[in-house]
Amino acid sequence: MAVKIRLRRIGTTNKPMYRIVVVDERSKRDGKYLEEVGFYNPLINPPVVQINDEVALKWLKNGARTTRRVYTLFKKQGILDRLSQLKRKSEGGN
Repeated sequence: MAVKIRLRRIGTTNKPMYRIVVVDERSKRDGKYLEEVGFYNPLINPPVVQINDEVALKWLKNGARTTRRVYTLFKKQGILDRLSQLKRKSEGGN
C-alpha cells in the first residue's frame, strides 16, 4: 500500500481550511484517512500551520510521500531538516 501525506479539505464554500492527513494513495481527497498530522488555514494572514512533528516524522521515516503543497509546509516548519538530520545520525554521520 502506497501512503501519502496530503491535504484534506474542510470548511465551507469559498472558505477553505485543510487537515494534513496520511492516506492510502488510492483514496479520494476527502475520503477515509489513516491518521491526522496537522492543520492548515490559508485564509488568515499569516497562514496558520499546526503540525505534529513526531507523527509526521514517523510516517516520513516509514516511506510516506508528500504532495507538493505539504512538502512546502513541512519545509517551512523545519520538519524535512529534522528528517535529514535523523537519517544522517542513523547512517553514522555527524
